[in-house]
Amino acid sequence: MTFEYKDIVVAVDGSETAECAFKKAIDIANRNDAKLILAHVVDTRAFATVEAYDRSLAIRAEKYATELLTEYKQKAEESGVKHVELDIDYGSPKVKIAKDIAPKHHADLIICGATGLNAMERFFIGSVSEHITRYAKCDVLVVRPDQVTDEEEK
Repeated sequence: MTFEYKDIVVAVDGSETAECAFKKAIDIANRNDAKLILAHVVDTRAFATVEAYDRSLAIRAEKYATELLTEYKQKAEESGVKHVELDIDYGSPKVKIAKDIAPKHHADLIICGATGLNAMERFFIGSVSEHITRYAKCDVLVVRPDQVTDEEEK
């Protein structure tokens, strides 16, 4: 029995690990003739730390997200992906991707990069990929960066 993925959400934030996840998502989407949903969540928790809420921060974050996803969409289409959608949302990335974005698009696969958070940060807030893996109702592929150094493997 073979299983084909038809609706793939890939979480991108501009990081190296997200770039690796994006490349893997293109391969899987092309092999399955699947729709690729490029998702970016503007982390509004970052704005909560600014004493006087500065609207320009949100505007810059939204502009960055739009430019990032537009660039990724162009790369995906140039790589042969026929169906590409963009989804920009607001809130906590680890919550929004698993609980809102993936169900909204009826995703059967979420692809995300392994995070670079240190052990202390993971202890207190948990990694995005860990949270997605725990709460997603579909398959999740966590992609590690292409180059893992000897130091990181220890």
